[in-house]
Amino acid sequence: MSDELIRRVDALVRPQEPSAAKGEVPVLTDIVTEERAPRRPVDDAPEALARELERAVLERLEPEINRVIEERLGRALNTVLGQAVEGVRGDITVAVRQTVREAVAASVTFALPPKTPE
Repeated sequence: MSDELIRRVDALVRPQEPSAAKGEVPVLTDIVTEERAPRRPVDDAPEALARELERAVLERLEPEINRVIEERLGRALNTVLGQAVEGVRGDITVAVRQTVREAVAASVTFALPPKTPE
């Protein structure tokens, strides 16, 4: 009985005619031999050379690119931060003057005797 079961399972798992032989995509149950395996195009060499050349050029240019970016970014940040600091400095100066004015006025009002009507 077990031999019969194995034969039936084997018949289900192995197709009678491999699907790749009919021009179809092989399925998981097809055994792909070296002759039937898809071949990679031989023209990969120019693409591989281009990728390697691109990598080498970018590797050599990376320090210069980083330096230029940092330099330009530094200048832009200095300008923007300088303007922002000046704006904040002006706002703080106005706020401190107002606070001192109010404190002096309150202190003077508190220190002077109230005016009596004559």
